[in-house]
Amino acid sequence: MKLRKAAAASAAVLALAATATACGSDDKNDSGSSSSDGGKIKVGIKYDQPGLGLKQPDGSFAGFDVDVATYVAKQLGYKPDQIEFVETKSADRENALARGDVKFIAATYSITDERKQKVDFAGPYLLAHQDLLVKADSDINKGTDLNGKKLCSVTGSTSAQNVKDTIAPKANLRKYSGYSECIAGLQSGAVDAVTTDDSILAGFAAQDKYKGQFKLAGLKLSNENYGVGVKKGDAETVKKINAALTKMVSDGDWQKAVEKNFGPASYKNEQAPKIGVIVS
Repeated sequence: MKLRKAAAASAAVLALAATATACGSDDKNDSGSSSSDGGKIKVGIKYDQPGLGLKQPDGSFAGFDVDVATYVAKQLGYKPDQIEFVETKSADRENALARGDVKFIAATYSITDERKQKVDFAGPYLLAHQDLLVKADSDINKGTDLNGKKLCSVTGSTSAQNVKDTIAPKANLRKYSGYSECIAGLQSGAVDAVTTDDSILAGFAAQDKYKGQFKLAGLKLSNENYGVGVKKGDAETVKKINAALTKMVSDGDWQKAVEKNFGPASYKNEQAPKIGVIVS
């Protein structure tokens, strides 16, 4: 009888040990890092947007979104060297969050009702406006001037379709995979205008290789509230990021980031939005 009890006890101990080992192999903390990745956090950004999210030739990253992401990650408990920036193009942002490729995304991610069906948002942390970038000598001064013109935007962005649906139904849309391709097309004459948020366009126009070649039309075609995208249902992370963004505004780091990244382009930004309040 004693032998049976001893055998049963040994089997129970082995089962518990096996369960603990299995669980430990996939252990993750509440910020999305695991014991196997050295305590890092993966954050989605753009790689090709000067002033917002740009991968530099030396492999480092710069821009307003990068500064926001770095500040938020710090408030979540991560140092700069623990942040792994992952390129998330417009067309793949929702999928990247759903797959768990990144913990959150700060990549000129406008908050819309359609997107809120697939992801949750913290913020907004910047209010931008849709505008047009054209050549400095262009005669395109208003939205209706785009009728019959070639208008470029990026696959997955709503900007070009907004223009076609509301003010220039005869515009010829051209969709490229990245804004850098649109800007190159504008420079070469392959397209007549590029449309997206004024913050993005200002970043490109301020680059040394493009200085003096382009101008912003100055149209406020829409309000674009940039939010931090989070996997659908992750309310705890949204709450933490909102607290981080609120602190970034209150301690002055938000304004410093704006001046550092947009100042060279003389971009007239809106005041910091109230976190959790959307201006339509």
